[in-house]
Amino acid sequence: MPSVRQIRGRIRSVRNTARVTRAMQMVAASKMRRAQEATTASRPYAEKLREVLGGLVGAGAVDPDISHPLLERRPVNNVLLLAISPDRGLAGGMPGNLSRASGEFLRAQQRQHPVAVITVGKKVRDFMVRAGADLRASFTDITDRPTMADTLAVTHLVQQMYTSGEVDEVHIAYTRYVNTLTQQPMVRQLLPIAAEGLEDESAKATDYIYEPDAGIVLGALLPRFFEMQVYQAFLENSASEQSARMVAMRNATEAAEDMMDSLTLELNKARQNMITAELLDLVGGAAALEG
Repeated sequence: MPSVRQIRGRIRSVRNTARVTRAMQMVAASKMRRAQEATTASRPYAEKLREVLGGLVGAGAVDPDISHPLLERRPVNNVLLLAISPDRGLAGGMPGNLSRASGEFLRAQQRQHPVAVITVGKKVRDFMVRAGADLRASFTDITDRPTMADTLAVTHLVQQMYTSGEVDEVHIAYTRYVNTLTQQPMVRQLLPIAAEGLEDESAKATDYIYEPDAGIVLGALLPRFFEMQVYQAFLENSASEQSARMVAMRNATEAAEDMMDSLTLELNKARQNMITAELLDLVGGAAALEG
């Protein structure tokens, strides 16, 4: 059995660890609230943008002969995967789950055509390097508190690779925020934008007049819609990261407290054994003197 001094040293060490994890839990909780607020605040704009585009497509306001590079479908010879992950660890299983989903998509697509990869965040970048992926670009230090301006460099690069014909299809991998306890890794198609997914049945009942014309309005809104889709993924990923980190640090703090309880019980037993041994020595010594 460990000595009383050793057990006390372990208790001090665990107590210090619990203080650190509790502080990290509080910081993550604060960041989580901000990330949740940012995600919620961006949704009305994203929904209204989709509604306007749905009105254009659903009402048949756009000439079918009008095309846009972001809507253009072509034979798929090359695919691009944009993968977003945290820069730092201590976020539970969230980074690993995202890397696993990205890896499964990568292997499935590579059986059919080459896949280029752009990563945002150190965790998925390191995973892609280990996997030997065709890494075209890597961005870091923008996933903690992303702004639209932060994400534009990423969206412009992805858009340029698609419109130039370098890739024929773009998919995005990120972690969707469901609630504080649930974060869902997902991979979905980003480009070409699916026109049928924008159609708004309610718009067919309303006859809007678009100035200067519907085609120009569509051409102006599609790049904004694409940028907003990427930005929303950044926000979802940020909220998921902070939620996962807060839960992980809370679990670590609770585990440390349980360990302290167990060590305290072990300390009391060790002290009791020590006192009992001393009493037995005293009794034995007294008996020897009397004898």
